[in-house]
Amino acid sequence: MTGSRNSQIMTREIVIVCHPVSVCVPVNHKVTLRVRAEGTGILNYQWFSEDENAVPGGTESNLAITATKTQLFVCRVSDHFHNYVFSEWVKVKVLDINKSGLPVDWQGNPHIAINPKPQRIQQGSKLILHCVAFGIPAPNYQWYKNGRPLPDKTSDTLQIAHSTSEHAGSYLCSVSNVLEERWTDAVDVNIVQPDQLPPAALTATDKVALLIGNLNYSNHPVLMAPLMDVRELANLLQQLDFRVVSLLDLTMGEMRSAIDKFLQLLDRGVYGLFYYAGHGYEHAGRNYLVAVDAPQPYRPENCICVQRVMHKMQERQTALSVMLLDTCRKWYNQNCIPSAIMPLGPSGNTVYGYATCEDAEAFEVQDGGKSTGIFTKYLNKHILQSEKVTHVLEKVSEDLGKDPLVTGKQAVEIKHTLKEPRSLADQVRTTGHTRELHLRDVCWKQANELPRKKHLMFLCGAEVELCFSALFSNVLVVFASVKTTDNRAQDCTVTLSSIPPIVDIFSKPGGSEEMDSLLFNKSYNPNCSLRLCSLQKLKESLVIKVDLHYTNKDSKLRHTETQRVEIGKPLVASCELYRGNHVTSDKRQKATSARTVGNISNSKSPTNQSLACRPFTRKAVCAPNPAMSRSNEPEENDENELQNFYYPP
Repeated sequence: MTGSRNSQIMTREIVIVCHPVSVCVPVNHKVTLRVRAEGTGILNYQWFSEDENAVPGGTESNLAITATKTQLFVCRVSDHFHNYVFSEWVKVKVLDINKSGLPVDWQGNPHIAINPKPQRIQQGSKLILHCVAFGIPAPNYQWYKNGRPLPDKTSDTLQIAHSTSEHAGSYLCSVSNVLEERWTDAVDVNIVQPDQLPPAALTATDKVALLIGNLNYSNHPVLMAPLMDVRELANLLQQLDFRVVSLLDLTMGEMRSAIDKFLQLLDRGVYGLFYYAGHGYEHAGRNYLVAVDAPQPYRPENCICVQRVMHKMQERQTALSVMLLDTCRKWYNQNCIPSAIMPLGPSGNTVYGYATCEDAEAFEVQDGGKSTGIFTKYLNKHILQSEKVTHVLEKVSEDLGKDPLVTGKQAVEIKHTLKEPRSLADQVRTTGHTRELHLRDVCWKQANELPRKKHLMFLCGAEVELCFSALFSNVLVVFASVKTTDNRAQDCTVTLSSIPPIVDIFSKPGGSEEMDSLLFNKSYNPNCSLRLCSLQKLKESLVIKVDLHYTNKDSKLRHTETQRVEIGKPLVASCELYRGNHVTSDKRQKATSARTVGNISNSKSPTNQSLACRPFTRKAVCAPNPAMSRSNEPEENDENELQNFYYPP
């Protein structure tokens, strides 16, 4: 009897003959967990996860799921005698990593997604090697050093808390499951002394650039190239994560104010870059930038001293200060007294990139209707490269030196005090100086803030959309488009104007066709556009006047409806550059007005030539006092000689 009762109990036991297995799969991969059990009668299944009481619908021996996160699962098997047993817990490990190379019909054999990487670490620091592989079942790991297995290193990560010279060697990992075995790439681990470690990657706390291009001079030849040069360089610097302010045609007072604002954006660890294209000269080893309102002839007090700007940049404790000058360096009469600049301590990391060498001219070239400074042409070609900034300038110098247009006439000069291999492409590190970064961000946005898009509804039922775009930080374009019309209004057109009126300096006779090309490249086709230049002169809130012209369907008469939209002080207008140094500038202007000899007309370079070249500025000789004869005024190059000079294509 006893034997019979034991036999009856044994037949009621549930035995799991096949437990589910852990898996490692990519995110959103479809997985099936399987359990097999034997027992008396019909068996019931219920799957559970670690974070749920029961898996909905998990009442079969197979559990099909879409793996979205790493979870543990277990299955309970029961019968009608109230017997039950649980399977082993299994893990569905989900990795949201690159699964490229995983076959579409993958059957679960090990697939290595992440190989370990070579390590060069300091002795005594932690050594970590990481390997990740997909697999069904989840793969097993075995690490090897110099071809020998490491008995206690059987997870996907090999860790050694305190490395010594004995831990140096070649490492790899075996990844296997019941289907296959695979091997990772072998990697070298080098254990070095502290002084053997490579220097940490150099970073900036921020990167700020001020670009100024002067074209439309009151008393000197008009230039063409700075327009596109500034535009293209600004776009490239933005790709390098610089905060860029780009300005055209600044007076002496405006240049000083813009530079003062620029200096306020600099701070400890910041990369500062100043670029200028326009007229300039050199005197007593110092370089001077000519404002658009400078008299003829001009003196140092009518110009910006480059070395003074660099001096102020260094005072801000920048990590890198770069000065790029696409201007001439013809010498002034040495009788002129240069501005006094106190020497600054050798803090280092300053770079000067001159378009030309001392006592030489810089040239702009017209190629197929496009004007460019030949220095900036090659600068823009190389500036995105992740190399030491002086190496980039060396490549610019080499390219310019091969250009037949300026052979023997222009050569790049580089001066620097770099003590570290700083690059314009270095990353910006935002940790540890949040407050300073926020203040710079607010100040920079002030000069680059655009008005928001506007939608205007007119009484005739038409809707006009106003959009805004910045060509430069002081040149705003307003676009008007008729979006919807009522059947009462036909042949709708729009005209735009501003209050106060702002003259488009590039639309006057002889203005730049290249400025117009910036508008024509827009992807959309507005009904009307308005270009607002020299916003730095704006002293009051700007109003856009929108005139909608249409034909009334019933009367067939033309009508005009007008709306005014106030947009405040957009872009650099909000910085009020006209306030800075304006009193001093006015006094200096009056003091030098007696020496002004009038405007100098300048015709465009011949467009029928394949390439035409002319200097950014002319050879200049300083006039020390108003009584000097005209022979001591700035000497002009022979325009006819330049126009008759042809270069081979």
